[in-house]
Amino acid sequence: MASFNKVILIGNLTADPELKQTPSMINVCRFTLAVNRRFARSNNQDGQSQQQTADFITVVAWRQSAEFVARYFKKGRPILVCGQLQSRSWTDQQGTRHYATEVVADEVSFVESKGDASPSGGNNTQYTPEAYGTPSYTAGNTASFEEMPADDSLPF
Repeated sequence: MASFNKVILIGNLTADPELKQTPSMINVCRFTLAVNRRFARSNNQDGQSQQQTADFITVVAWRQSAEFVARYFKKGRPILVCGQLQSRSWTDQQGTRHYATEVVADEVSFVESKGDASPSGGNNTQYTPEAYGTPSYTAGNTASFEEMPADDSLPF
């Protein structure tokens, strides 16, 4: 039987992410996302009303993704995470069994544009790839453009 494990989340960081390293020098960053969830609640006055609550989801990013999150994201900032749901368990020194379910990030990305970001204090470092900058062009010879026929003559 086939199986599929894919999680896609957009939420806000609940705290500044912290970059750590494993004993074998691999970067790891663990952070928590607050993700809004809507649910319907019966209301006698208008039938149904939407209430909202938040789920707090633990995410773990490794290697370059961990560095990226630690460098460009701060508490309260939105982030897009694509990854896999993973469960693990361990026994502590007192013999108590613990369980954890978390999202292991495959991809992380910005959600808002640089202009949408609200500054939070003095150091608001953001990453904007050059490819996403404002395009520039010069008006050249427009004689090579021709008028398109009416839409009804197009083959699609």
